[in-house]
Amino acid sequence: MERAASCKVSTIRGADLFCDIEPSARLTWRHLAPGLTVVTLGTLAAGFLSDRYGAPLTLMALLVGLSLNFLGADRKSAPGVDFASSSLLRFGIVLIGARVHIDQMIALGPVAMVAILGIVALAISAGIIAARVLGETIAFGALAGAAVGICGASAAMALATTLGARRANDGQLTLVLVGISAMSAGAMAIYPLVAHALNFTDLQAGFLLGASIHDVAQAVGAGYSYSPRAGEIAAIVKLTRVALLAPVLAIVAASLPRGSTGARGPTVPWFVAGFFAVAGVNSLGWIPARASDSANVIAVALLAAAVTATGIRAPITRLVAAGPRPLIIIFFATLLVFGAAVGGAFLIG
Repeated sequence: MERAASCKVSTIRGADLFCDIEPSARLTWRHLAPGLTVVTLGTLAAGFLSDRYGAPLTLMALLVGLSLNFLGADRKSAPGVDFASSSLLRFGIVLIGARVHIDQMIALGPVAMVAILGIVALAISAGIIAARVLGETIAFGALAGAAVGICGASAAMALATTLGARRANDGQLTLVLVGISAMSAGAMAIYPLVAHALNFTDLQAGFLLGASIHDVAQAVGAGYSYSPRAGEIAAIVKLTRVALLAPVLAIVAASLPRGSTGARGPTVPWFVAGFFAVAGVNSLGWIPARASDSANVIAVALLAAAVTATGIRAPITRLVAAGPRPLIIIFFATLLVFGAAVGGAFLIG
């Protein structure tokens, strides 16, 4: 009872919605330094590989993290790795708000906006339904669906943080990151070819690519590979999906039981409120373009570091034992989202 009461009144444990994270001793930078050093070096290596070979940064960060998985059990590095996978992620999500501008979203028009909302809802629903059919948890289905429907790895990690370790563990999150990275890379190569085969206009192609590819950079890159105008449309559509991350997290957080009593209440993690605040300030034009670009670079770096740390912490034996079912769930949601995006492109054309 004392544990539940102390958790309820805590103001610094916003993401521990179930009070299932044991309180730890006060950490200093001396405790965090070894793990953060490992994560930083791993993220820099991932960035080099991404630039050198043109591979997705998220995928490279995950692979580098998994290659350092033997450090996951090291007591000296554990505090820093845990900090990177949680706190750095939350700060990165706040900074993503600097990408969002409400005027760009409104410019898409009502038909496009309704289509995007429908696609996100379809992705999350498909993930949950497929997970139930294949014997996985609802939490895993929500992780997979949110990653497909919103913004790839960032959405999966944010939702895992909001759900808490009891519902979404590191093994489930890593499986989603593996699947989403691979399928987003494939989509970047294949979807522009489909748009060409369907003789889509720049508007239609931009909508298709922005509404269906998981990762932001890959969606924008695929758009510009079609045409500069398609790239601009893809960026706006994709960032509109990104803007839906905070509302989805807020809805999930508000619907989860609080503490051990099962009472429900509108508890919203601080990083969700921060996302809304930064997006609102950016929409008012108070963030200079240069500062917004810098915030975007920092956000990408923080999210890549969080992915690297997640790979280091991943339980490899659990990943191997899971088999192909998690990938089937992600593929199913990806296929439905692609079909819905094609239909949306015909509607706005």
